[in-house]
Amino acid sequence: MKVQILSENRTNDPACLAEHGLSVYVEAGDRKILFDAGASDIYRKNAERMKVDLEKVDMVVISHGHYDHMGGVPSFCEGNKTAKVYIHEKAFEKTYGMENGILDKEPCSIQWSKQQYEKLNGRLILTKGVTWISDDIAVSGTIPIPDDYVPTETFFLKNEDGSLSADCMEHEQFLSIRLRDKNGKSRGIFVFSGCSHTGVIPCIQYAKSLFPGERIMGLLAGMHLYNSDAESRNHILGQIASEEMDYVLPVHCTGIFAICDLRGLMKERCIPAGAGDKFSF
Repeated sequence: MKVQILSENRTNDPACLAEHGLSVYVEAGDRKILFDAGASDIYRKNAERMKVDLEKVDMVVISHGHYDHMGGVPSFCEGNKTAKVYIHEKAFEKTYGMENGILDKEPCSIQWSKQQYEKLNGRLILTKGVTWISDDIAVSGTIPIPDDYVPTETFFLKNEDGSLSADCMEHEQFLSIRLRDKNGKSRGIFVFSGCSHTGVIPCIQYAKSLFPGERIMGLLAGMHLYNSDAESRNHILGQIASEEMDYVLPVHCTGIFAICDLRGLMKERCIPAGAGDKFSF
């Protein structure tokens, strides 16, 4: 499997651009997949620099309904006329973040224009439960959340009467891919998660349930730990390290402290990734 980071919060490549967003190009078997599409068309510029032909992508998976993961979908569909876009049916609600008890003025959700949405309508595959692309590739749909899970950040919906209700983030989903060796034997599952708003550990646990008896060999994820306290962060990172995965690529909203701490726990098996980076697994 080949993985190339097209858009991310940071870059080590002076020829690539960075933004607050995520977009990852994946080649797995005969499938060419775009996982998330960043906040803008920066992923396209980086793709050109990295010699990734987006016209050959045959499917897009959007992790959740926030602008920094789906802002580039309209521009993608202008250049690629055939790939379907797998996105959760609940991803289109207008949601807001909150800081210090004050609701953000601008929504953090989808920001497509009405015209863009109308053009995309025939390209969208709306998910809810798990969607199997093949025996080896699954889009999770809604991720089951443990009763005791406490999110690191809460987003809000505005009700008709002006009141607010918490977004339970049921539109969060991940991409999971079973990798096989030359003899067709499973090497394990690789999981791609955009922000893990419903928890990175529930993502891992649900991926295991989708592929019973399989090990999680790799994880590329925004883990949304940038604003978590040290105790919570260390607890989650300890659970990740205990999975004994071969590769963990912390990206986007994971946060620099969590990345450094996870590197300390996992050594070379933790690979900090930025726009322009390329990997083979």
